[in-house]
Amino acid sequence: MHEPNILVTSATGALRYVMQHFPEPGITEYPDRTDTYAVISIQDTAHGGFGFELKENEYCKGVLTLYFDDIEKSQPNAQLFTDEQAAEIIRFIRAHTDDADTLLIHCFAGISRSKAVAKYAREMLGLPPINDNICNEYVYSMLRQNHH
Repeated sequence: MHEPNILVTSATGALRYVMQHFPEPGITEYPDRTDTYAVISIQDTAHGGFGFELKENEYCKGVLTLYFDDIEKSQPNAQLFTDEQAAEIIRFIRAHTDDADTLLIHCFAGISRSKAVAKYAREMLGLPPINDNICNEYVYSMLRQNHH
């Protein structure tokens, strides 16, 4: 198991990162980036997400798209993070620690849900924590509870 780079970003930042792996037709022959990555795409449930889903390709070794909202307790018209989603994230991280250079984790703003997943992923992979206490504590605690 090698140590993957963990990149936490917004939805816009994730698209920008992914697009750097494609050459610009008629302008560049080679892409700016050639590292491999696996994506945990956390999307809001309103409007069925952000209007995009990322797909595997020669650089993208896996995509896990989950739909849950940035809440820490049950609320009407919002989807709370579930045990099943926590288990999916844990399986996905395990499955892609060897085949991806970067674990790309994004939510809408890249501040709360994705940081909670990244905080847990660092812990799970034995990486030093990042001094940033802002994250969705419910998501983080659910991941810790589901670690098998």
